[in-house]
Amino acid sequence: MQDDKEPQGNPWMKSVMIWSGILLAMLLVASMFGGAAQPAGAALAYSEFRQKVEDGSVKEVVLSDDKVTGVMANGDRFTANVVRDPELLKMLNEHGVKYDGKATETGNVWVYLLVQSLPFLLILGIAFFVFRQVQKNNGTGGAMGFGKSRAKMLTEKQGRVTFDDVAGIDEAREELQEIVEFLKDPTKFSKLGGQIPKGALLVGSPGTGKTLLARAIAGEAGVPFFTISGSDFVEMFVGVGASRVRDMFEQAKRNAPCIVFIDEIDAVGRHRGAGLGNGNDEREQTLNQLLVEMDGFEANEGIIIVAATNRPDVLDPALLRPGRFDRQVVVPRPDIEGRQKILEVHTRKKPLAPDVDLRRIARGTPGFSGADLANLANEAALLAARKGKRLIASDEFEEAKDKVMMGAERRSMVMTEDEKKATAYHEAGHALVSLHVEGNDPLHKVTIIPRGRALGVTWNLPERDRYSTNMKQMKARLALCFGGRIAEQLIYGKDELNTGASNDIQQATDMARAMVMEYGMSEKLGWLRYRDNQDEVFLGHSVSRAQNMSEETARLIDAEVRRLVEEGENVARKVLTDHIDELHLLAAALLEYETLSGEESKRAIKGEDIGRENDQDKPGTPVSGHAGSLPQIKRKPRPFGDANPQGA
Repeated sequence: MQDDKEPQGNPWMKSVMIWSGILLAMLLVASMFGGAAQPAGAALAYSEFRQKVEDGSVKEVVLSDDKVTGVMANGDRFTANVVRDPELLKMLNEHGVKYDGKATETGNVWVYLLVQSLPFLLILGIAFFVFRQVQKNNGTGGAMGFGKSRAKMLTEKQGRVTFDDVAGIDEAREELQEIVEFLKDPTKFSKLGGQIPKGALLVGSPGTGKTLLARAIAGEAGVPFFTISGSDFVEMFVGVGASRVRDMFEQAKRNAPCIVFIDEIDAVGRHRGAGLGNGNDEREQTLNQLLVEMDGFEANEGIIIVAATNRPDVLDPALLRPGRFDRQVVVPRPDIEGRQKILEVHTRKKPLAPDVDLRRIARGTPGFSGADLANLANEAALLAARKGKRLIASDEFEEAKDKVMMGAERRSMVMTEDEKKATAYHEAGHALVSLHVEGNDPLHKVTIIPRGRALGVTWNLPERDRYSTNMKQMKARLALCFGGRIAEQLIYGKDELNTGASNDIQQATDMARAMVMEYGMSEKLGWLRYRDNQDEVFLGHSVSRAQNMSEETARLIDAEVRRLVEEGENVARKVLTDHIDELHLLAAALLEYETLSGEESKRAIKGEDIGRENDQDKPGTPVSGHAGSLPQIKRKPRPFGDANPQGA
């Protein structure tokens, strides 16, 4: 197993290289600008030189093996090439020319060559230094390593994860545990003719534990485990992605048997031919190479590909066929049993108070993924630490659940009394409809404290995990969406409506349109689907789609959507009109306590004491001090302001 850390190198060697570079630079400067030799003077032919000697113009000379240098009588210097002349010395003696000899030194030639080559040595040294730095900064081979695989080999030093750390997704774990057993004991399966699966695709919503399962495989298998992201294949240079795929599989072959994990494979495995114009793009070349390497002409024995995605609908069909991904393992959101096991894993090292019931927390968190539950446990620990506690109590888990599901409280947000009152009636309208319309989930909590982007929140939780919704429940949900807007209209009139119901209207419209166009819940339109899959976002596919309905059908769809929305609106109006006194009671309770649970809301609409003692010490008491002048919940309060129960 290799370590991910880059080698630090020898500091002494680095210092030597730096000082060597400085010395080379100094020698270069000295050779270029240092003390230059005396000028050699004019070049003379040998015959000219003899003529000057005979004329008495030469004062002195220095003889060497290959040339003669000297000084004229007038002080000018000269140079002449040597011709083997036995009469030269005799001639110099006759004319009184002073002469001396100088042999050619071999060492001077090497010094000369060294000085002349210093610029080239300096350039080569700088290039070598830059190349080494690029290699260190790019773990895949530096400037020449664009086509190298970026797959990393996991080691036990990075935190070993086993199947004991994976909870709540037992079926998916069993599917992958079989692959691990095959790697450990292949004869158990091969003696019956079974072959090891070539690939397993993990499919599931974000946060369900796909990557955690892959890390558990790495911890359990005991074989080399390479991990890479789908986006690591894609590069701005054409052909780099395909080269990286080839290099990754060559690396895997050298370490077979091994497991290669590709996270977010949809980044490179999307449908081919989805773009307009030229389809020979970089991503498609990378996908083609991946298809060939997984199941092509050459067999890849002992290499198991494990990939993860939350968008299986956009993957190319050739990638999903058996022989490449033999198994598609669905990693679902956990049920109540799974959520309890996941909470036990994430609270294993956290000090819990005796009042913490993980089963109750799991029951109150339907739809939570493993990542959501990990975040919930972490937020509870942070809240307890902020309060200076040594143990994490049930109150911290409840506050953390509210924060994760509804957003953080914004108690510092400045709201006028009229805005708080309008918000109280709006949320009270939602709560009353959920209490009186059969088919709605039980009311869990209602608050007028701003959370996230909402000024108030009404929160309904199902009694158990729900995997489908019937028409009665959807119609009840439509009525619930309009509870807030109808309550404001009954209290303030049609001319005083505000923008607070925009999200409710959007939810109701989307739900009604889905009921008509996707779920076949309209008798006039029948059991037909009138809307294509909206998950496919490719431009080429969306442009090529044909309209699959006539104008008459489109008008009928709009009419049916309006009918369902108006039915929900009428149900909400009837409930709130028949229980207008309860609306005032619940709004008064919200203005006084700001946050009410489902049971407290039921007691409030009956005019009973909600059961809180010393409310000033509770976190849900108002911080603005406006509750002191309002009627108490123990008796029936009068309507606020100039409220008109019949509306405008």
